[in-house]
Amino acid sequence: MTYSPIPDPTQALLDMLDLADGGGARTLEDIYVGHSISPARGRVYGGQVLAQAATAAMRTVEPERIIHSMHAYFLRAGDVSQPITFGVERIRDGRSFSARRVHAYQDGRAILSAIASFQVPARGLDHQDESPRNLPEPESLPSAVELLGHVDAPEAQAIAHERPFDMRYITEPIYFKPDSRGEPFNAVWIKTLKPLPDDPNIHRAALAYASDYTLLEPILRLHGRTWIEPGMNIASLDHAMWWHRETRADEWLLYVQSSPNASSARGLGVGRMFSRDGRLVATTAQEGMMRFPEFS
Repeated sequence: MTYSPIPDPTQALLDMLDLADGGGARTLEDIYVGHSISPARGRVYGGQVLAQAATAAMRTVEPERIIHSMHAYFLRAGDVSQPITFGVERIRDGRSFSARRVHAYQDGRAILSAIASFQVPARGLDHQDESPRNLPEPESLPSAVELLGHVDAPEAQAIAHERPFDMRYITEPIYFKPDSRGEPFNAVWIKTLKPLPDDPNIHRAALAYASDYTLLEPILRLHGRTWIEPGMNIASLDHAMWWHRETRADEWLLYVQSSPNASSARGLGVGRMFSRDGRLVATTAQEGMMRFPEFS
């Protein structure tokens, strides 16, 4: 397959988040329509559908109500060649909280089902996990272009040039060889390649987009696997995200992930996102199907 680069991945991200309103169509749901960021691939990236679902839900609440959590199930693989219709059900609007149910559809079938919750910000108790210390600064680490730009394979070229996020590995990359430490831990610095608009909802959605990149990777690291494992089949089953504090997705964020469990051909990854000054801005969790030929 010939690789055809996206001219401006950051603009492609913004275009992907700019959902159409469905021509005013509405039944029990508010209707929005989105497209895929990468027409060069057959399967829709899960983080894209998460980000679009969050954006659709955010369109239906008052501006002072901020998304603080979303729980989603991936039901079917999405087709990048087709638009995605998002239906948002306004489940509840309380005094402080709102709940929205979002379904993403292709060919009349749901490919994702999610519940999102929103809150009017309030004062209260405040604490957080501490950010890991004494880690390399992102500027000292190689970019994906430096790691993969020379590899003559469409998949490697897509990672190097197609992603709207600059991702710098702190732990050793496992694109081609296993992690020598064999620990269920991964750490990367991430930020968008170019500045984003000041709209906070764009930054919240962009974090959802990036949250799916490496969340299952700690499982592969513990078991000495790589991303080019022959016969490996990995698919996200569900995804949860909690937004804790305001941040910008176009400034460096530390994303650390671990895995507390793998069993029954499933693995669980848990992640935390910290701003560069140490604020915990988001927590993520995902379970994925992980099948390997020796267990079939």
